[in-house]
Amino acid sequence: MPRELNERQQQVLQWVARGCPDGVWEGTGHKLSCQALHSRGLVKVSKRRGQWSVALTKAGEQYLDHGSPPPDQPRSIDAVPAPRAGTLPPEVAEGEKASVKAAAPVPSPGTSPLPRKRAKTVTEQLLEELAEAGGRIVKREATGRETEKWPIRVAAARRSGKIPATKELHAGWCRDGYEIRLVDAPAWRLAVLPPIPVPARLPTPHPVVRALQAHPQPMALTKAVQSRAFRLIHALLTATQKLGHTSAFGTAESAPAPHRRRNGPPHFTITTQGQRCDFFILQEQDRTEHIPTKKELADAEKHSWVRIPRYDHSPAERLRICISGGLRHRADEWADTAARPLEDQLAEVVQEVGLRGEAAERKRLADLEAAREKRLQWEAAMQRAKIDFAEAARVQHLEAQEQAWRRAAGLAEYVDALRLHAKTLATGPERDGAEAWIAWATDHVERLNPLNGTLRLPDIPEPRASDLQPFLRGWNPYGPGY
Repeated sequence: MPRELNERQQQVLQWVARGCPDGVWEGTGHKLSCQALHSRGLVKVSKRRGQWSVALTKAGEQYLDHGSPPPDQPRSIDAVPAPRAGTLPPEVAEGEKASVKAAAPVPSPGTSPLPRKRAKTVTEQLLEELAEAGGRIVKREATGRETEKWPIRVAAARRSGKIPATKELHAGWCRDGYEIRLVDAPAWRLAVLPPIPVPARLPTPHPVVRALQAHPQPMALTKAVQSRAFRLIHALLTATQKLGHTSAFGTAESAPAPHRRRNGPPHFTITTQGQRCDFFILQEQDRTEHIPTKKELADAEKHSWVRIPRYDHSPAERLRICISGGLRHRADEWADTAARPLEDQLAEVVQEVGLRGEAAERKRLADLEAAREKRLQWEAAMQRAKIDFAEAARVQHLEAQEQAWRRAAGLAEYVDALRLHAKTLATGPERDGAEAWIAWATDHVERLNPLNGTLRLPDIPEPRASDLQPFLRGWNPYGPGY
């Protein structure tokens, strides 16, 4: 027994010591922790008459008082069992050269042997580990071969029937390894479904069933199963119609090949909340070992390309309902079995249609919300882009003024040099021409210098889409959907 418990086990042990008050735990994960504590001898779990209960043991009380379990008292391996009647004494006669090995003690007559502790299965160990880890573990084995065993173990755990009815075991590969999670089952899986009545005969069949009946060989079914198939479809369509779903006739010309059940045209459709579900009604096939005929044997011996089939297939009286379209919840197919005929499974099919419609509606609303949020982000980006564009225009105008001012200052200095030079010229046409040129240059420098004008914020032009593109940070100026 380990000397230390993890935090969750300690919390559960303290909860048991307080008398198991209600409202502390959600789900059934604490029961798995109690089972782990039971295996350590700290609590005692009872399931009498379907009632689950747990009580603290003396070892559990000592653990809570002292922080450790009671000291173990292992049996000494050096202890020699006392001699019993009918057995050899531990000593041998003097001079006899033989060795006698001490045998394991045999229980005396009238006493039952000590019960051997049952080893835990892989599934029990997995569920216990999940309970201790809070419902999630990631397996990181040293070698890939060891890690590849976990999908097989998870599949075996799902088939074992030991997973609580209110829980589901999810698993899959992640970046860190193989992730295994024990989560609460969705409410729809725990719902009690009312049975769907299937009529014994169809005096007034559903319009879709009537359209199917109009074909010479509807849905490629044999006569032996056609009547039952029509009654099943009628019950399914009637139940979905009461829930507000709509149905339509598809085609009844043929049935798709087994490996192409999702590719052929549907026999009929059911639409709910904008989600269309396509339905196929298939007839199962019985497979028997093929006995080659004399002609087949002769042809195979004569021609190397002749292949004798291994099995013969014949139509059975079992049916299969296939559904496609929308988000899968329970299943995509329902088939007759020895334990459950399709009549007992129609409620699940009806529920599946409703669940797919609800999922489609949630997706539609989520898409609308995502589009609205995206448009708001685009509008905010456009607003920021216009502000950034205006700021960039002001900076550009300021830099242009600074360049014009520096140029004007340089030209003014040059004009001053022209005046000094003009004074050295003799009076006459040459000096008159120089003074005229200096006068024009002076006016030009004054016009060029921005300090001689009105200083104010520049007018910002209305930006075009191409003007905003550099400031949108990946957004398209024409809309959020581009």
